[in-house]
Amino acid sequence: MGILEGKRILVTGVLTDASIGFHVARIAQEQGAEVVLTAYPRPTLTQRTAKRLPSGPDNPPPVLELDVTDADQLGALAGNLRDSGFDRLDGVMHAIAFAPQTALGGNFLETPWEDVATAVHASAYSLKSLTMACLPLMKDGGSVVGLDFDATKSWPVYDWMGVAKAGLESCARYLAKYLGPQGIRVNLVAAGPLATMAAKSIPGFEGMTELWPQAAPLGWDIKDSEPTARACAALLSDWFPATTGEIVHVDGGLHSVGAPST
Repeated sequence: MGILEGKRILVTGVLTDASIGFHVARIAQEQGAEVVLTAYPRPTLTQRTAKRLPSGPDNPPPVLELDVTDADQLGALAGNLRDSGFDRLDGVMHAIAFAPQTALGGNFLETPWEDVATAVHASAYSLKSLTMACLPLMKDGGSVVGLDFDATKSWPVYDWMGVAKAGLESCARYLAKYLGPQGIRVNLVAAGPLATMAAKSIPGFEGMTELWPQAAPLGWDIKDSEPTARACAALLSDWFPATTGEIVHVDGGLHSVGAPST
C-alpha cells in the first residue's frame, strides 16, 4: 500500500508534463490516491496532459476549470467537485503562481501597483481562497501543501514574485494557525529552480539555474522534479501528522549555505 492509499487529492497547476503539479499528481496516483485536477487558463491542455498520468489515457482524472482569482468559480468549486464524484478531499496541492512581466526581470522599482496586486492575488492570497473553497469537503481534516521559492532573500530578477512568495509563506502560517483546530495541516515546499514553463517565463532566470547546481551541497538538477514532488506527496500523507506551518526546503541544501553569487 502507498502512503496516500485511499486519499482524495486536488492538484492545481498541471499544464504540461514538465509542471511540478503533474509530478505531484503522478506520485500521488502511484501512492494510491485518487486525484482531481484544476486548470487555468487552458483546460484542454491540462486534459491532454492528464492522460499521461499513471491512470492512463482511458481513465484520466477529472479536470475542472478554476481561476483562483475568480470568486464565482471558487464558490462553485465544492459543488463541481461533488458532481465529479469527489464528496470528500483529504489533500489540496497549491501549485499556482503568476506575475505580469513588468513585475519580473529587474523592473522592481518601476512595477505599477496593479501588476503587483495581480502577482500577490494569484500567488499568495490564492492559497487562502483555494483552501477555503475546499474546506467544505475537508470535514475530517487533511493537508494543504503549497509550492514556495525561498523568500528570505532577494533573488536576481525574481522581484515582486519574491514579495508574493513572502506573502505566501506568511499566509501559510496563518492558515495553519486558524485551521489547525479543524485538523487541517498547512505546509510549504520551497524548491530550487526547476525547468518549468513558469520559470522559463522569468527574464534572466537562467542565471540562477546555471549557478545553483554548483553552490548546492547536494547538487541540483533543474530537470528533475522528482525530489520536490516526493516531498509534496509526503506532506499530503499522514506521515507528518503533527507538522504544520512549516517550510520544507528541497533545494539541494543551498538555503543552508547561502545564495549563489551572480
